[in-house]
Amino acid sequence: METNRITERIIGCAIEVHKHLGPGLLESAYEECLVYELQNTGLNVVRQRPVPVIYKDIHLDYGYRIDLLVENTVIIELKAVELISPVHEAQILTYMKFAHKSIGLLINFNVALLKNGLKRYRM
Repeated sequence: METNRITERIIGCAIEVHKHLGPGLLESAYEECLVYELQNTGLNVVRQRPVPVIYKDIHLDYGYRIDLLVENTVIIELKAVELISPVHEAQILTYMKFAHKSIGLLINFNVALLKNGLKRYRM
């Protein structure tokens, strides 16, 4: 399936979750519900996929994890914070780099309108 189609389906599922739950919950609640929606649309989802830190020739397993990896193509980093900060953006870009994935979505559910909490990244 092409990447644009996958991201469209992911965003649609995120909107569905936000429409029913609204802002104010913990990230883990949104993750659980988003996984449910994504799997119901037939998408393959891996939760909490380990990502090693790579320094030169050393792989450091320090417990960094991608929130969701969809169709082995799109990284989703979920947040439930007041504001997305530069460190959140750096986090998803680093995960994309270390996981060798070219598309990422940063989704902050703690907003009144979900479109204001969505950001797509491409490497």
